[in-house]
Parts: sequence; structure tokens; C-alpha cells
Amino acid sequence: MKYGIKDIALITGYSTSTVARALGGNGYCDIEKKKKILAVAKELNYESNSSAIALRRGYTKRILFCIPDICNIFYFKMIQGVIEVLEANGYYAMLYTTEKSLKKEIDIIRTLKQKFCDGMIMVSFDFCEENISAIRACGCPVVLTNKYDGQQKDDNFDYIFVDHTLGMALATEHLLAAGCKNMAVISGDVKEQTTRERLDGYLRTLEKHGLPYDATRVLNGKYTNEGAYAAFSEFIQNGGTADGLIVSNDYAAMGILRFCHEHGIRIPDDMKLISFDNTDYAVSSSPTLTSVDMRQYEIGKYAAEILLERLRGRTETRNIVLEPTLVERQSGK
Repeated sequence: MKYGIKDIALITGYSTSTVARALGGNGYCDIEKKKKILAVAKELNYESNSSAIALRRGYTKRILFCIPDICNIFYFKMIQGVIEVLEANGYYAMLYTTEKSLKKEIDIIRTLKQKFCDGMIMVSFDFCEENISAIRACGCPVVLTNKYDGQQKDDNFDYIFVDHTLGMALATEHLLAAGCKNMAVISGDVKEQTTRERLDGYLRTLEKHGLPYDATRVLNGKYTNEGAYAAFSEFIQNGGTADGLIVSNDYAAMGILRFCHEHGIRIPDDMKLISFDNTDYAVSSSPTLTSVDMRQYEIGKYAAEILLERLRGRTETRNIVLEPTLVERQSGK
């Protein structure tokens, strides 16, 4: 049998309003009365209706955090940053994975209208008109972890991002400075925002040095270990060669290291390798990886902070841009 506030009121002899104040921690309640009420509630295994409480209060103290891939180590530090800030301010993070599906992104955004959480932090490889329209219609504050050029001054979302274009420029400049003249890039689908931003940095750097762009040397590794392995394998089988390789992330770089080990390609002697994210993979691999630090922890930390600002009343948009840094290790020397 499930017991409610009325049952506790009947047993204790106090009014339902007194019981509600004692259980909810809101408003004044005599200490002795509260002790008795809580004791009875415990004995009855009373569970509060959090949805009803949230409806009365107008807030839930829950934040939805959406990421594309829960198994990707890239997001671990970001999750840490979000949770630390939210917990310090009495909020809870609810994690949801979209698997890079636009439909899943839109579906979860639309649930915000049901007010089961107070706001959302969202990671997406491609903020487009479809998911942005759903965000604008959801009625909750949202923080994006990539930029959106079509933002309006009265939008309900802010964004924080690390400059992917600059990150790719840093990687390209490093290989050029190391003497590489035959570079290749393993990135993702060019339809995705992140990929386009990084390729922009690659193109700008080539143009800066008066070098030609060869589209056949830009491969789609799908940001995965297996995808990078398959893409580079096909490139080599088709007669491709490279003395420098930029890979989309440390996880994908593991696939490249595996391929090189199997085929006798020495890194960095035969080919220099640079990846992105500067995760634990970068320092655990052999050789260790030169990697572009994309500041995942700071993204999560600042995303949570500016979302809380919205929840506390800020209405004007606020956006933060972070600069990546290149951490040199064995693979890029």
C-alpha cells in the first residue's frame, strides 16, 4: 500500500499543510512536530511525488545533458565539469545519448516542454535549423557546446565552444614546421558542422603557405577507431602515401597506430601523427600522441555555469569561445 500526506496527517494528528511543510522542507515547522512526522513517514516508507512537487515549485533541480556517444572518452571530462558545477549548486545531471541521430536530438528537445527538467546542455556534431527550431520552441534555457551563427538576441540558448578551426590550423602548422610535405587528414562526414569547421582550418593554413588542396587526401574516419582504420587502409591500398597525418580524435588515432604496427609504418620516423582531444589515450599509447587539447572539462564547467545564470534570471544571450592548445608528444616529433 502506498501512503500519502493525508495518511501521515491522520496518524500524527497534524494538518496536511504542516505535514507537507515538514516533508518538503519549505516554510516553518516546529522541530518536534517535524521529527514525529519524519519518523512516521519513514515507518510508512513514504515517497514524495517529485513531479507534483516540481509542478508546485516551478522547478525540478534537474538538468538534462545530451551527448552523442556515451562510450567516447572525449565526453568524460566534460561530464565531470558539468556535474561538479551542478552538484555544488544543488542540481542533478540527467545523461542522455543521442547516437548522433537528429531525430533523437529533436525528440529529447521536445520533451522539455513537459517540464521534467529545468534546462539542457546539448552536444551535437551539427546544430542546424531542425534542432535549433526545436530548441527555440521548447520553452527552457539551453546551452549548446558548439557555435550557431544564426543566433538571435532573444533566443533561449547560449553556446560555448572550442575553436575547431584554430585547432586544425595548429595541427597543420605543426606538421608543416616538422617538414611534412605530403599530409593527409582523417576527419568525419563533411555534412557535419565539426568536420566543416576543422577542414576550414586546414584549407586556410594550406592557402597561407601557398600549398594546394587535394580532396582525395581528406578521408572520412567517422570519428571512430574502426572508421579511421578502414579509411586509412583503403587510402594506402589505393596507392596513397603520407608523411604526416591529422586524425579526428585520440580514439581514432588508436586505429591508425594499430594499422601502422601491422604494416610496418614507423611513427614518427615514417609518418608523423597528430590527433585531437588530449585524452588518456594520448599518454597511454606507444608512441604517445601529439594531440590538440580541446578543453573538455572547461566546456562542461562553463556550460553548467551559464545555464545556471539563465535559470537565475539572465535573459540576454552569452557565448564563450575557448582556444585549443597543441600538446606535443612522441608521435608528432
